[in-house]
Amino acid sequence: MTEPVPLGGDGTTRDERFIQSAAALDGNGTDIAQGRRLVVAFLTRVQREYGLPVSQRATQSAQLVVSELVTNALKYAPGPVLLELRIAADTMEVVVWDSNPVLPVARAAGAGRVGQHGLEIVMAVAQGLQAQREPVGKRVTARIALLDEPAGDVTGQDPL
Repeated sequence: MTEPVPLGGDGTTRDERFIQSAAALDGNGTDIAQGRRLVVAFLTRVQREYGLPVSQRATQSAQLVVSELVTNALKYAPGPVLLELRIAADTMEVVVWDSNPVLPVARAAGAGRVGQHGLEIVMAVAQGLQAQREPVGKRVTARIALLDEPAGDVTGQDPL
């Protein structure tokens, strides 16, 4: 396995498999906004420096996914949260690590339920979602297609 090569002082790296950026979020109250800004900066850089096309929908979906996953990590896990953004082929992966080993579970739909829809939202906009336990905590990965099909469908997502 090759080690990523640093590209700059912002934590962005590139190896043969993907372009990535990572940040540690410390729970100071600005983490969600910081995560959303990181998404925009990362995808702008991906387009500008690597010439990869990214749809507006992909940028907006990635910001929403970061908001929801970081919110959940801050709400349910003590300690820092690690956010990693990476490009693998035509997909962006949003990876959030936290210290709580309990894997997230989408709740059953309920007309009277207020809140706790974050995981459902992520599942609705992402092409894939995976949660796995780590030696410490867990890692949740959501995959978002960078492009839309000409008909407006999301690339890589099966029609309903």
